[in-house]
Amino acid sequence: MDRYEVVRDIGSGNFGVAKLVRDVRTKEHFAVKFIERGHKIDEHVQREIMNHRSLKHPNIIRFKEVVLTPTHLAIVMEYASGGELFQRICNAGRFSEDEGRFFFQQLISGVSYCHSMQVCHRDLKLENTLLDGSVAPRLKICDFGYSKSSVLHSQPKSTVGTPAYIAPEVLSRREYDGKVADVWSCGVTLYVMLVGAYPFEDPDEPRNFRKTISVSTHPFPPYLS
Repeated sequence: MDRYEVVRDIGSGNFGVAKLVRDVRTKEHFAVKFIERGHKIDEHVQREIMNHRSLKHPNIIRFKEVVLTPTHLAIVMEYASGGELFQRICNAGRFSEDEGRFFFQQLISGVSYCHSMQVCHRDLKLENTLLDGSVAPRLKICDFGYSKSSVLHSQPKSTVGTPAYIAPEVLSRREYDGKVADVWSCGVTLYVMLVGAYPFEDPDEPRNFRKTISVSTHPFPPYLS
């Protein structure tokens, strides 16, 4: 990591910590995910590296390199200075149809490319969609820790992802089509963009998503065309 200098911390999670770094020579900024060497470098980390590095698309965070330090594995990636799409929606309350269309088209472009490369993401959500710093922000899909390649891996059957975005077939614990599950998650994302709330929520049983999905008849608000 001698070629990079740390600017500041930009996030943390079960994986470890993410930092903003600067290339000492070019002065370009990158995001680096630091994962402690040892048991935390599991199959999800291996898949993230293997699948993410194979993807090159304007709407996917660019994978740069992996660096090993004495204590950590560091994944160096493009830095999206515009932050999460989730925060943009929180600030706005909800998007207009024009703004929602602008971002959703980019999301679908990135997801369609992943699927053409035989990779399903399996954790698509607003928090995993970042924005660059331009005036008309470019959306960037990130975090391929739950991804699967139909070329390299078996058919998905594990229940992974974020509950509010998970397709009903994923909850069944049987084999499912990861690409179709991604499309469901995209639909949930679009709903949240335009409505400012999740489509499947039950305050009385907040964790029973299978039941909530099966009985929900969420009409679209009248302001949507």
